Amino acid sequence: MNLKSLIRDIPDFPKPGIVFRDITTLLSDAAGLRYTIDSLARVCQEMDLAPDYILGIESRGFIFGPPLAYQLQAGFVPARKSGKLPAAVHAIAYDLEYGQDCLEIHQDAIAPGSRVVVVDDLIATGGTARAAAELIELAGSEVVGFGFIVELTELGGRKKLPEVPIVSLVEY
Repeated sequence: MNLKSLIRDIPDFPKPGIVFRDITTLLSDAAGLRYTIDSLARVCQEMDLAPDYILGIESRGFIFGPPLAYQLQAGFVPARKSGKLPAAVHAIAYDLEYGQDCLEIHQDAIAPGSRVVVVDDLIATGGTARAAAELIELAGSEVVGFGFIVELTELGGRKKLPEVPIVSLVEY
């Protein structure tokens, strides 16, 4: 299946000169959504990643993470923006193009020594995915892979990530 054909390009969003890769059109296509989840699961199985958890990055990682966790018989952990989780958290601040942000997970969300795959819709500069990996390490666990629907290759985000398998289904 050609997933790229299901992703809408929106020029000049969120600012002039940027082409936004809109996955809402992929999400609304039943066959495309099924293919996306099945493809991520198949690759994780082929690479024998055997995760204990799938960590989904807010917010689109929440869409792909739970069905992937279900297929791989793993738990799901949401990585949230600062201040949205009610219990004690691990937190990592990271740089954005125009400022900083913070990701958090509950301190008891991942059992120490666990194997974790990080999932998000898109990797661009890699800062958010790197922060997720650092959260997993803070929890005393191991990042065994990353799964993305879209990769903006010219931004070199995968260079910021640990040397583990990195899967992207569509590259721009």
